[in-house]
Amino acid sequence: MNAVANRYDFVLFFDVADGNPNGDPDAGNLPRMDPETSQGLVSDVALKRKIRNYVAMVKEGEPGHGIYMTERTVLNQTHAKAYEAVGLTPVAKKLPKEQDGRRITEWMCANYFDIRAFGAVMTTEVNAGQVRGPIQLAFARSAEAIMPLEISITRSSVTNKKDLEKERTMGRKHIVPYSLYRVHGFVNAKLAEKTGFSEDDLELLWRALENMFEFDRSAARGEMAARKLFLFRHESALGSAQAHRLFERISVARRIEDETVAIGDKRLHNLQPARAFRDYVIEADREGLPAGVELVERF
Repeated sequence: MNAVANRYDFVLFFDVADGNPNGDPDAGNLPRMDPETSQGLVSDVALKRKIRNYVAMVKEGEPGHGIYMTERTVLNQTHAKAYEAVGLTPVAKKLPKEQDGRRITEWMCANYFDIRAFGAVMTTEVNAGQVRGPIQLAFARSAEAIMPLEISITRSSVTNKKDLEKERTMGRKHIVPYSLYRVHGFVNAKLAEKTGFSEDDLELLWRALENMFEFDRSAARGEMAARKLFLFRHESALGSAQAHRLFERISVARRIEDETVAIGDKRLHNLQPARAFRDYVIEADREGLPAGVELVERF
């Protein structure tokens, strides 16, 4: 399958209800926030993890769709498989020169979807090289400020026998009552040429963005959903317009009965907080798109 030949810039909207979309371990698992604006944040790493998990599930056992970054994986052992496949013996921390080194890195790209997509630094004890991936995601940011709630929970069981006299143990969890998040992403066709990221891989990525939350349910993330995906498809590999100018064409506003109010409008301070996706209006400006750019609403 040929590598992706067109550059893409995309905007994904997703939301959370009564859940924690991305807890911060340095803050007691509090939902990540911008301390200056109180907007919620979700890291690119958290979103890539969900994409990896989706691909691993739907493509389990299929050649070329392994996942490099998986739980409890010994990376040096994975790298050693590449050396064995191309008939080479690894030398500690050294990548073979020229063609042999490229063969090892190409084998890793061909066999692991997330390396083809996101790249990887594989310069460990068993050195398999370094790959810069064509797919990049920014941090997701909520449309409005969030107000996390700390909820007390109880457990009727105890861990140790010495605690049998206790009736229950107490714990806490953090939730966001509701928030709509927006994340920007990029597909670099020139880097896709180098990793072999194909049109089939790209279609799998779009499906993963649409469905990744459907298979990521947990007590902390019971109700998360992908809501909108806008693709800016460029005619060429290098693109026809700057990404930030294209992203400015996608806007979010609050819906107030039959009226639309821009985020940040002073009237929002006197309104009830948003509690559902229907409280927002997402619009795409299709007028006067730059030549060579097509705007596609994927869902």
